[in-house]
Amino acid sequence: MTMTTTELTPPPHKPALIGKTMDELKALVKEMGHPAFRGEQLHQWLYVHCKRDFAEMNNLSKSFRTELAERYQVGVLELVSRQVSKDGTRKYLFKLPDGEVIESVLMHYEDRNSYAICLSSQVGCAMNCSFCATGKLGLTRHMTSAEIVDQYVFVQHDSGAEIRNVVFMGQGEPLHNYDETVKAIRILNNSAEVGMRRMTVSTSGLVDAIDRLGTEIFPITLALSLHAPDNETRDKIMPLNRKYPLEKLIPALHRYLDHTGRRLTMEYIMIDGLNDTPQHAHRLGRLLHGLKANVNLIPYNPISKDLPNLPDYKRSRREVIDLFQRIVQEQYFKKVTVRVERGSDIDAACGQLANRYNQAKETVEQPAVNLPFALV
Repeated sequence: MTMTTTELTPPPHKPALIGKTMDELKALVKEMGHPAFRGEQLHQWLYVHCKRDFAEMNNLSKSFRTELAERYQVGVLELVSRQVSKDGTRKYLFKLPDGEVIESVLMHYEDRNSYAICLSSQVGCAMNCSFCATGKLGLTRHMTSAEIVDQYVFVQHDSGAEIRNVVFMGQGEPLHNYDETVKAIRILNNSAEVGMRRMTVSTSGLVDAIDRLGTEIFPITLALSLHAPDNETRDKIMPLNRKYPLEKLIPALHRYLDHTGRRLTMEYIMIDGLNDTPQHAHRLGRLLHGLKANVNLIPYNPISKDLPNLPDYKRSRREVIDLFQRIVQEQYFKKVTVRVERGSDIDAACGQLANRYNQAKETVEQPAVNLPFALV
């Protein structure tokens, strides 16, 4: 593992350009007294070339670049630290304009020779899922679409990678921050040229928001954090289930499919003795009958022991996971995969985000370590 840190200096108090659409940038440069096509050029530098220094935008005149630098800054994020896992996964800790921090993860898949980025959509999370460290922090605030999009732009610039896939599976519940998440999806698609079919939004099951998202008719992938095939078990794992039990959630997924026709992903964390028995596998198969969905099994990752109210969970044994997979796949004809673990040595795997930097702001000059990121 390698890690780098940067000096925590306050960003300049200038409005940022990341988060603005093509039309907004064209209007902005016209107000500055420049022709609208300069806005189109600026748009390309910001979102396609991902440049973060106006001086590098060399088809703009020097005077225009100087004027931009005097009035604006490129993005809203400030890099605090960057950690690199032994498997190549990169985890970024960013400071937001108000001093709060969030994390993003860049993953490389050798079998596909492509990169994916996992984005945060909130500072903290209100869902309080028992397996996830983020939920122990509670919700601090929603992120803006500019803060969401700038994670993609910054990491693409920093890594030099061609990031082809975007997953909203980081800190927070994306559909709890619905408007800003949807705006970020549109900007990533229209400005950063990320295909809708290469975006995935994960949700713990907010039924009203799922219905609303279905009406957008985005060809994205919706991933549901299911994690249990019955209400009794799911109540223990996910408090949200008490408001939106399976009797409400599963019909919402059918409605979503009716609108979009896009195959769903069911995320299912494997916890020893809690939700991993053959009986659970059969219940899951029956629950998903008639639903166009794949199943992704996620071996449980332990979270920081210094967080409050932690359950005594253990990861399911591999033979148990394999049996569970065979039952659902062979008897209920669902495609079932087991998630490949990424970045666990830097606490960048599923459910591990604890954001401990917020709990020790007086020591920000020290290297930021063990700052986990949730790949739900």
